[in-house]
Amino acid sequence: MQNKLNIYNTLSRKKELFEPMNPPFVGMYVCGPTVYGDAHLGHARPAIAFDLVFRYLQHIGYKVRYVRNITDVGHLENDADEGEDKIAKKARLEQLEPMEVVQYYTDRFHTNMNQLNVLSPSIEPRASGHIIEQIEMVKKILDAGYAYETEGSVYFDVVKYNQSHNYGVLSGRVLEDLITTTRELEGQEEKQNPADFALWKKAQPEHIMRWPSPWSIGFPGWHLECSVMGTKYLGEQFDIHGGGMDLLFPHHESEIAQSVAANGKQPVKYWMHNNMITLNGKKMGKSLGNAISLEDFFTGENKLLQQPYSPMTIRFFILQAHYRSTLDFSNEALQSAEKGLKKLLAAGHTLDKLVASDKSTSNIKELRDKCYEAMNDDFNSPVLISHLFEGVRIINSIKDKKETISAEDLEILKKIFHDFVFDILGLRDEETGGGNELADDLMKTILEIRQQARVKKDFATSDKIRDELAKINIIIKDTKEGSEWSIEE
Repeated sequence: MQNKLNIYNTLSRKKELFEPMNPPFVGMYVCGPTVYGDAHLGHARPAIAFDLVFRYLQHIGYKVRYVRNITDVGHLENDADEGEDKIAKKARLEQLEPMEVVQYYTDRFHTNMNQLNVLSPSIEPRASGHIIEQIEMVKKILDAGYAYETEGSVYFDVVKYNQSHNYGVLSGRVLEDLITTTRELEGQEEKQNPADFALWKKAQPEHIMRWPSPWSIGFPGWHLECSVMGTKYLGEQFDIHGGGMDLLFPHHESEIAQSVAANGKQPVKYWMHNNMITLNGKKMGKSLGNAISLEDFFTGENKLLQQPYSPMTIRFFILQAHYRSTLDFSNEALQSAEKGLKKLLAAGHTLDKLVASDKSTSNIKELRDKCYEAMNDDFNSPVLISHLFEGVRIINSIKDKKETISAEDLEILKKIFHDFVFDILGLRDEETGGGNELADDLMKTILEIRQQARVKKDFATSDKIRDELAKINIIIKDTKEGSEWSIEE
């Protein structure tokens, strides 16, 4: 294991030494999307943030069971207990079955995740596939005395729970303040208290998605789904629960209350939350009407975009900020990320062509240690990237013969780039086929043909090959050791 891993735990509001409950196994649950529309930049951030966590934990030797759910039922408009189901509303407007909507947008979400090089989770459960388990958890909460039935619906009794536990342990909110500021909404008169939330809702006649239960024909509450699926696949207690900052309250706070009421124990050891992506200082999201879909980013077909941006540019842009920091979208920031990514990947190409000397003029082992220290410090990707650019400086300096590197250190430097750029940050070289060897082999063949032309003094052919490659931004440089190629920024 590399050093000690410290992560920021929302529950304790401080960094803590990461100690899995059952080492070397780690259970990690992340709230996935509600699939009723195309994924946007706000969906990409948690996906990439927790993909980084997943990748790094595996890299340092843990076996990780990563569960990321799909919400396909129960998420009502405005994240409330009343209103229309978001997916059912989309199905009604488009005259489709709800599960047609779910399948269509789930497939599109998976395509986008593949484009962003986000690894698939170990398990990806759907809420609608766990109705029986949700009914069973509602029964346990009722038996424990922390819920009540009224008019066919079942609500969690927040006030009673708070008498023996702390409803607000995660968010820091005080129940009395919540009760004072929570407004009475139409249709919620059946609640004993406005702060109570639904575990099971009786379906109105127009509600499409419905299942039988001991209380009514209805559907589960949104908060209940994650408690049930986390428990089913990771146990009553597991290591990491992640999601966006906007889920901290009420969603994750309610998850804790449900699980404690049903199982008598805190469900999660480390709560991690990524911060928001903003546009002009405001959260970027569908509800505010300022979301830009990932497809729009990849095609450039949005009035807010000056150009298309590749999936790896988007990924690099997100990784340049710490997952707990806000990240403000702008074309200038994306263009800067695009240039930085090209510079980083170009250095990787140069690294493969470096020749070792007798000794090193830079401390490569120290650079490697700094990279691990950054990741061990709450997955600090921007600091890691700054260290990798120190590696870029060293590579280019060796190339220009201003520095030298030993054979041992050259292998270490290559491993640093392979491990941290590709395996951990999850970047890939889109211009050379995702980092595979095909492009290198093709360029090697082309340079050999060009060298044969030069040997025969066929400079017309040699120059034509060089000039044609330059048209597609591949630059040929002739040196004493032979010809080198690079992709121009």
